[in-house]
Amino acid sequence: MGAQISVDGQIATVRGVRRLKGAPVMATDLRASMSLVLAGLGAEGQTIVNRVYHLDRGFERLEEKLSHCGALIERVRGD
Repeated sequence: MGAQISVDGQIATVRGVRRLKGAPVMATDLRASMSLVLAGLGAEGQTIVNRVYHLDRGFERLEEKLSHCGALIERVRGD
């Protein structure tokens, strides 16, 4: 999405950018999933979040709720 991240042992250094860019991303747990969705909503372009089953376990009707806030979000079935 554009940020520069370097890891040294257990320390991650993140250098942000003025504007995130949409990208395909993969969710690994509930908190990471929601963070990626929010980052995608703030990014330029399209973000595709894979492995959203984490979100389904933690949030009910997430697409509907975010749409009420003005988000353009849809669920797309993968093959």
